[in-house]
Amino acid sequence: MGPKTTKVYNTLRARLAAGEYGSGDKLPSERTLAEELNIGRTALRQVLARLVTEGALEVRGRSSYRVPGAMTVARPEGVEPWHIHGERNLYDNRWVKLQLWNVEPPGMKPFEHHVVKLHHVAVAAVLDNQDRVLMMWRYRFVPQQFGWELPGGIVDAGEDPAETALREVVEETGWRPMTLEHVVSYQPMIGMVDSPHEIYVGHGAERVGEPTDLEEAGHIEWVPLTDIPGLMARGELMGSGTLIALLHILANRRAQGVTAAR
Repeated sequence: MGPKTTKVYNTLRARLAAGEYGSGDKLPSERTLAEELNIGRTALRQVLARLVTEGALEVRGRSSYRVPGAMTVARPEGVEPWHIHGERNLYDNRWVKLQLWNVEPPGMKPFEHHVVKLHHVAVAAVLDNQDRVLMMWRYRFVPQQFGWELPGGIVDAGEDPAETALREVVEETGWRPMTLEHVVSYQPMIGMVDSPHEIYVGHGAERVGEPTDLEEAGHIEWVPLTDIPGLMARGELMGSGTLIALLHILANRRAQGVTAAR
């Protein structure tokens, strides 16, 4: 985040810590917060999305944010991190870096551990007004398998991940999302591989042309969300970014349904 968004993030964090917004309270609307904090709504959504990811807020619907209720699980205290005494490169090119780290877990002797560093990645799930998600049917030569994927790709140097997500959707599908909101950051193989993934969810899109990334583009289709569990059961949802984005969407919809039922 830039200096302005960081300042707004710190302001909202301080308000939450001070109890200005109580447990279960709904935050003011995006319009109200944007005007009060003198920030654009797109930048504000990035701040709110980060607070959601950190568990400081929860989202209901597309733009209704609330302070979560009390949690029963507290963060454990007294658990020490591993010590890293050094690292050295074994192999390094533009796609992958293999390193050997000297690490020391608490109460154990140091030992060497392989670490693979890959690129920063952004993935986007774009929904239309018919509860369908924009996906590609592609062949992946590593598992030698066809499957459905969401558009996404590598974050270029100096590029904001949100810009990457937007660019990749356009290049790979020919559709331009109307909105994109960051929902979660994660690591796909945390024990050995460092490859930060950013997941975005968008609503609405306009067709702007044919896909321009011919290597990445496959068959493009708007897939009904009701088909997702079946595709998952058939093993046709490829890649952790695709799975996490779609599971996030389905979990949110289920939570909204439970809330509405109450």
